[in-house]
Amino acid sequence: MKPTPKTFHVKSFGCQMNVYDGERMGELMAAQGMTATDDANAADLVVLNTCHIREKATEKVYSDIGRLRKHGRTPMIAVAGCVAQAEGEEIVRRAKVDVVVGPQAYHNLPELVRDAAAGTATLDTDMPALSKFGALPARRKVSPGAFLTVQEGCDKFCTYCVVPYTRGAEISRPFAAIVDEAKALVDAGAREITLLGQNVNAWDDDAGTGLHGLIRALDRIEGLHRIRYTTSHPNDMRDGLIRAHAEVEKLMPFLHLPVQAGSDRILKAMNRSHSRDSYLRLLERVRAARPDIALSGDFIVGFPGETEADFAETLSLVDAVGYAQCFSFKYSPRAGTPAADMAGQVAAEVMDARLQRLQAALNRDQAAFNAATLGKTCQVLIERKGKLPGQMLGKSPWLQSVHLTTSAQIGDMVEVDIVRADPNSLAGMERVKAAA
Repeated sequence: MKPTPKTFHVKSFGCQMNVYDGERMGELMAAQGMTATDDANAADLVVLNTCHIREKATEKVYSDIGRLRKHGRTPMIAVAGCVAQAEGEEIVRRAKVDVVVGPQAYHNLPELVRDAAAGTATLDTDMPALSKFGALPARRKVSPGAFLTVQEGCDKFCTYCVVPYTRGAEISRPFAAIVDEAKALVDAGAREITLLGQNVNAWDDDAGTGLHGLIRALDRIEGLHRIRYTTSHPNDMRDGLIRAHAEVEKLMPFLHLPVQAGSDRILKAMNRSHSRDSYLRLLERVRAARPDIALSGDFIVGFPGETEADFAETLSLVDAVGYAQCFSFKYSPRAGTPAADMAGQVAAEVMDARLQRLQAALNRDQAAFNAATLGKTCQVLIERKGKLPGQMLGKSPWLQSVHLTTSAQIGDMVEVDIVRADPNSLAGMERVKAAA
């Protein structure tokens, strides 16, 4: 038996949805009277909220567990998230942790912790549809920029991806529940809400509202200044959502729309269900609706069978789009996915070289996009303090980091002139209001 934990620490890896899940698990623990701590080494309970998308994710979990047990410490350890879902019983056997809980069952975490304190190792990787949201506590104090999960799971079955197996089928949360949580977030201090989903633009309800209709509903919430959404799939970009970018002022001019590769042959092998041409034509329509939109994406290099000619098509697509920012990764086989057993696995050194070339092109375009912002005036949402006296950090409408010296407080919207553009951030000067 172990003492019932009095303090806890949640460490989240990976995507924004994991950040949201981590926040909600923290709220669950706080509702049980436990106190959060930023120091994992001082916590009675450590929750490792894991991501299974990238290479060696499982080994990183075991490394973290080993570090937590150094110097004879024996905190209660809970492994949550997608690695927990994929590796559940193996984690219990190999690491002898106290709790293993999947991403659809973390609402049961308090009960699992109580069982663990009584001396029972607990495992819950059930995948009930949406029941966890009704069991979570009310939102309290939150950051100016808050995440809100509206959709989970994926039906696309890209051949490299584990999400359909760790998060389940696509499920949309009810419209009313989302609006209620958004209002609670605003009441708790949020000024910007990012709607989250594995395929967020697949969100819908029985009324056929679509994500665009949900966004228009959130647009009517007093006190909410900004709306964003991520991550989208090209096949789910409806006309109504594109029109919303032109018509909804609170919807920020930013779109993260992963393409993954520029070669139709590789896209077909990935089971991406869109082509290079359909993707580019879709971006043309989005830009026609919102000419100043910042575009973001994801790329995988070294997918099985990728030739130098295939990779050249990816580089040419990057040149054609001009992304404001992007994420890029080397392909890594995930056990149980079709791509892991495909012929033509690309050598590590070839992937390394291609990734460096791709990232050089993406960094070039990000620097160019930032440079084009120089001299513009925009609203910046202040999110946190900077390192220098009087310095604050916030986000532009195009999701760029902006630092400035101001007396404004966290959560304020400040009108800012962009006076310097660096490759990864901007510097701004608060615009002084004219005397009445």
